[in-house]
Amino acid sequence: MADECYGHPRLAAIYDALDPDRGDLDAYVRLAEESGARRVLDIGCGTGTFALLLAGRGLEVVGVDPAHASVDVARGKPGAGRVRWIPGDTTALPPLRVDLATMTANVAQAIADPPAWRRTLRDAHAALRPGGLLVFETRVPARRAWEEWNRETSYRVTEIPGVGAVESWVEAVEVRGPLVTYRWTYVFAADGTVLTSDSVLRFRERGEVETDLTAHGYVLEDVRDAPDRPGRELVFVAHRP
Repeated sequence: MADECYGHPRLAAIYDALDPDRGDLDAYVRLAEESGARRVLDIGCGTGTFALLLAGRGLEVVGVDPAHASVDVARGKPGAGRVRWIPGDTTALPPLRVDLATMTANVAQAIADPPAWRRTLRDAHAALRPGGLLVFETRVPARRAWEEWNRETSYRVTEIPGVGAVESWVEAVEVRGPLVTYRWTYVFAADGTVLTSDSVLRFRERGEVETDLTAHGYVLEDVRDAPDRPGRELVFVAHRP
């Protein structure tokens, strides 16, 4: 099931406008270039920003996401015909042999259910060619990022062409062990509609991630600081032997 912020058509349509700064993707683009990847699987492609960045550089890209509304937005963007879009999770993937598989932003943490996480790692491994890379990021639990998720620090009003003003803010709702539930609220000034979207992230310790990768046949190459969140987020780079 996709969260409402990705799966509700009205929210998927404004997702990019509410999060226009995707500088976090620069490191992934550089890694694709440095590794010489020509075929990429973008797991949790959302509205297609990263997939289209790569396709615009001539790479062959498959984007998969369970949020059909977000995939519909991606399909409507310029250049979308250069990407193969698949609505669904990784179980919907056809046989692939890619050089690079990615989970950018919240994707890895949003796969909070342990069986689904293990299945995703297995499916990504099956899609990679020998020597192909899996790259994803996850927040450092000790930094307790959720303590900053409140209306006071996140409230903003965004003017969106064709939509009007949209108020939005995020609040942490519950912390239960490694699982953090948070809620986005959206208020559309044009008609007063209020929509909310609840999401759950799993904050995995570094050792847990390393163990999961090894258990699913990966060789860990590197664990890096995320350039946009140094000290707060780690980027894992592993390959299929």
